[in-house]
Amino acid sequence: MARERFSLKAVVRPNIWALKPYRCARDDYSTGILLDANENSFGPSLPAGHQPPLPALSNPSYTDTHLERYPDPYQKEIKQSLANFRGLPSTEHFFLGVGSDESLDLIIRVFCVPARDKVLICPPTYGMYSVCAQINDVEVVKVPLDVEGGKFQLKTDEIKKAVDADPSIKVIFLCSPGNPTGTLLNPEDIKEILDYEGFSGVVVVDEAYIDFCPKGSSVAPWVTKYPNLIVTQTLSKAFGLAGIRLGVAISSPEIAQIFNNTKAPYNISTPSSILARSALTDEGIAQMHEHIRRILAERSRLIDELSKLKGVGQIIGGNHANFVLVPILGSNDKPDNQRAFSIYKALAESEGVVVRYRGTELGCEGCVRITIGTEKENDVLLNRLRKLLQE
Repeated sequence: MARERFSLKAVVRPNIWALKPYRCARDDYSTGILLDANENSFGPSLPAGHQPPLPALSNPSYTDTHLERYPDPYQKEIKQSLANFRGLPSTEHFFLGVGSDESLDLIIRVFCVPARDKVLICPPTYGMYSVCAQINDVEVVKVPLDVEGGKFQLKTDEIKKAVDADPSIKVIFLCSPGNPTGTLLNPEDIKEILDYEGFSGVVVVDEAYIDFCPKGSSVAPWVTKYPNLIVTQTLSKAFGLAGIRLGVAISSPEIAQIFNNTKAPYNISTPSSILARSALTDEGIAQMHEHIRRILAERSRLIDELSKLKGVGQIIGGNHANFVLVPILGSNDKPDNQRAFSIYKALAESEGVVVRYRGTELGCEGCVRITIGTEKENDVLLNRLRKLLQE
């Protein structure tokens, strides 16, 4: 079993394992007259009446609402709300980062020795895995998804062969639902990789879009039985808080502690913390679910309307996220990269509608990725796309 064969000490870089985290007086004392951290006790230099409009908290402490003070380095209230929301037994399973990207970068820094270790990705997938790897001088091994017929599922046998052939692979990144595929990975395939005795590293499942999926789709609760699993999530998508840059890594308490030891001391800002806590209240979660309901309804409508346009192929992927992957057809009624790129540019430059060209991604030939907008935004998109396709 994974718990018996996995050794965290064996996969963490020795310098990280031996790291003693930065500590300050605020770790021990956070109330009273605070003269320990060289903050500006006279307050923030903002014009009168221009304090940021942050929501009120039910039981705010002095230090976690005043901008002249460093933010709470632990953010236990956010973690407790997340533990309740995600069904995890304690706050010890959580790391909070500046967006999911901080977690992804930290995973590579903690587990991969530069110029020696490697990570494995399954294209087409989120581009930041490769970017973070390159920044950290870590090589990327690619095992493509099964893209036949728009499946976008794991080739588990090929992943096993890759890790068997190369023991320097320390991290496997899996994106579920995928980006740009919008497809939820088969959980049995993820379990097969986690259980594989030939791999002693960590498996990362990126669940940025998980809240658009059916209830029970997340593998985050699995971290209580798989010590080699890390699940990344975010408040940027379903919660509509991309601007506060707050991401989440869920793992065993041991991995979460290493991440918390390694991060910068005050990585989550006070405004971000206050807004996140407000979003994770019962009222905020209810609002999130209402937005998801509307997004899913608009996604269905958009797929239906796009299917009626001449020059648009059948939407591909699983459609488990807040976007759709749309093939643009050429004169031979096959996906056409040149036409798709032209449509992408014309939409942005002459029609004021920005989508994402994805035609260079494996299995996405001739495709643009369209985020689900509001009802009015989607109407504009459809009208302007229809016009361009008729030209």
